Amino acid sequence: MRLTQQTSYSIRVLIYCATNPGRNSRIRDIAATYAISELHLFKIMHVLVEQGYIETVRGRNGGIRLARPASDITIGEVVRATESNFHLVDCFDDAHRDCPLVSACGFNRVLDEALKAFFAVLDSYSIADIAANRGALRSLLDIESQTIHPLLEASFAPTSRQ
Repeated sequence: MRLTQQTSYSIRVLIYCATNPGRNSRIRDIAATYAISELHLFKIMHVLVEQGYIETVRGRNGGIRLARPASDITIGEVVRATESNFHLVDCFDDAHRDCPLVSACGFNRVLDEALKAFFAVLDSYSIADIAANRGALRSLLDIESQTIHPLLEASFAPTSRQ
C-alpha cells in the first residue's frame, strides 16, 4: 500500500504545528519549509480543519495551530481522514469486484487482516509520539526557539503505549 501525498503533507503539517506549541504557524512558512505551493497546502488545510485537527486564527498574528493536543491525534485517524480508500486489491472494492474466486479465496481475508494490523499500529501512535524529538525537528524545520510554558508542554507529550 502507498499513502498519498495529501496524507504525507497532512502528517507533516501536524508535526510542524506540534513542534510549535503555543504559537500560530503560518502557511507561508510551512509551504516554504516543505517546498510545496501555498495553494496545495490550502487544499490540505481544508481537510485538516474540517476534521478538527487544525484551527485557523485570523488577524495580524494569525495562522494555524493544533485544534487539540498532539497526544490526542492518532496517526491512524489522520490516515483514515486523508485517504480516499483502502482497496488493496479488487476484492475490497464492491463496485469493481471482478474476480470469480472472491467468495472462496482466502486472499482477501489475509489482506483484510493485514490492513487491520496496519491500522492497529498507526492507531497506537500519536502526533506527539512522532514529534517527540522536538529540538531536532524545530532545528530541521527552522522554527525559532522559544520558551514554552510547562503546562502547555505537557499537553504535547507523547502518549504511553502498552
